[in-house]
Amino acid sequence: MKILFYDTKNYDQESFEKALSVFPDMKIEFIKPNLDSMTAALAKGFDAVCAFVNSSVDSSTLEILHQKGVKLVLLRCAGYNNVDLDAAKKLGIRVMCVPGYSPEAVAEHAMALALASNRRLYKAYNKVRENDFSLSGLMGFNFYQKTAGIIGTGKIGAAMCRICHGFGMKVIAYDVYENASIKDFVEYVSLDDLLSRSDLISLHCPLMESTQHMINIDTIRKMKDGVILVNTSRGALVKTDDLIEGIRMHKFAGVGLDVYEEEKNNVFEDRSDEILEHSITSRLLSFPNVIVTSHQGFFTREALHAIADTTLQNATDFLSGAENRNYVV
Repeated sequence: MKILFYDTKNYDQESFEKALSVFPDMKIEFIKPNLDSMTAALAKGFDAVCAFVNSSVDSSTLEILHQKGVKLVLLRCAGYNNVDLDAAKKLGIRVMCVPGYSPEAVAEHAMALALASNRRLYKAYNKVRENDFSLSGLMGFNFYQKTAGIIGTGKIGAAMCRICHGFGMKVIAYDVYENASIKDFVEYVSLDDLLSRSDLISLHCPLMESTQHMINIDTIRKMKDGVILVNTSRGALVKTDDLIEGIRMHKFAGVGLDVYEEEKNNVFEDRSDEILEHSITSRLLSFPNVIVTSHQGFFTREALHAIADTTLQNATDFLSGAENRNYVV
């Protein structure tokens, strides 16, 4: 099978080339452009394409891929909200994802963001670099015996529940489907109850119509004053303008974001010499209690290894017709 790998970074190529030794039937060509309607024609002569969460796999992109003979879209990520699933199904293009590459990688990053925003680690680091050893502006609060509210308890959310439990926190959760594996220490509650009781709220749910902008001015007003909010899932779970209003209302002790709305052009790119066309990033970074990272929650050696292995196994199973639970379409 010939696979065209879009939006290649050096770490992508390294991890996939290592994995190829176990998958001799797979041939990959790596290119730098991302997948969208302008670059889809490059896939002529390939059986499959490999895309990421920031690719634009809409109906026009899929139509071109179909015309060029592509039969499979391999997503090297868990989320697939960037894919027009109805169009893929209509065109007969199969779509496969990597649902569980390393739940702990994302959950650990979520806790890192929570701790960094709570204890102002970024501010403390910069103060000390300027020989300012004062403690003004650095006060946080103990997580021990506080309440962690986890929204979404799939593999990543469950991992975050275990981390919070290990910190000695009381863990409550909201999900349409309850996870039996964590019920011995997690209390499932309504969303309103979680919002009003939690000292730390961490989002771990997929982006769909029912979850888009679930964090908005109405839900923010239901939160405790001094809450910490963390999002390592999808940017559009949070309505950014409302989040900024909540920050200005002094609702949050800290906010940690690995994802945010309109991040698409920023993800994994060095734009340090540019003037950004959107003000969202600069507006968020203007607040002293906000920390933003660049969609790096997944970025560990273990996760990259798992992503490469699972993606190539998905392609192998598609080729052989073997059963596989990672089909989205």
